[in-house]
Amino acid sequence: MEVVNQLVAEGQFHVVKEPLGFIKILQWLFSIFAFATCGSYTGQFTLSVDCSNKTESKRNIKVDFKYPFKLHQEYFIAPTCRGGGSNKIFLVGDYSSSAEFFITIAVFAFLYSLGVLITYIFLQNKYRINNKGPMIDCIVTAVFTFMWLVGSSAWAKGLSDIKIATDPKLIIEQIPACENPDNKCQEEQDPVMSGLNTSVAFGFLNCIIWLGNIWFVFKETGWTVPFMKYPPPAQEKHPAPDSYGQGQGYGQQDSYGQQGGYQPDFYGQQPEYNQQGYSQGGYSQQGVPTSFSNQM
Repeated sequence: MEVVNQLVAEGQFHVVKEPLGFIKILQWLFSIFAFATCGSYTGQFTLSVDCSNKTESKRNIKVDFKYPFKLHQEYFIAPTCRGGGSNKIFLVGDYSSSAEFFITIAVFAFLYSLGVLITYIFLQNKYRINNKGPMIDCIVTAVFTFMWLVGSSAWAKGLSDIKIATDPKLIIEQIPACENPDNKCQEEQDPVMSGLNTSVAFGFLNCIIWLGNIWFVFKETGWTVPFMKYPPPAQEKHPAPDSYGQGQGYGQQDSYGQQGGYQPDFYGQQPEYNQQGYSQGGYSQQGVPTSFSNQM
């Protein structure tokens, strides 16, 4: 408990909240559902044989079958309707290969997802050394995705054949006593296949989950780096040569001093009429009338 509390305090369990760890939990759970719904299945159907001689009739004949669905080993006892005796009737077909293959994939997927989840939590540093952990994880995940697809497809086909092989109407045709029209044979209860249908659904659902996990594991490998395109670095914008300080603006010495603006020596010089007076209109340079100067 101290180790677990320390790991929780250090935040090691944060990986289960991320897509990589959360999907591993889903893989672990749905793998359990897949092999539990298939491996623990037991089916049964019932039928009856009414002989013309009522004393030989037999009702409520129960026929059981289960995983791994070696139906050729399952049998039931039916009356002969010929003055006593009975026949041992075997079912037809062996569908163990597809069922066992499906269960094997589910068990190994369960063990692998559990092991990787423990690695994520307790051995995260070793998992990421040289990216070997993510690379192996990505390859194995892709293999399991393909195996789930193949196994689920094979099991779906096998289940379809099992439904046909355990159809009471077809089983009745194999009973010799039912060939006599004086005897009446009929089904009483069909087998319940909902559990096996669920196992097929979980198989394809596992395939989808493992397929989606490939992308999240693939991003951890670093294989995407050579294919990623980064935006070019932003270039600094320099001011135009004639914006400020060249040709125009406030940095020119002749902007206001030489082009019709305020002259720098405007207030340093006296007007002409202060130094020379009016040279026209009868005044001399000192402001004395010209005509008066000539008279003197």
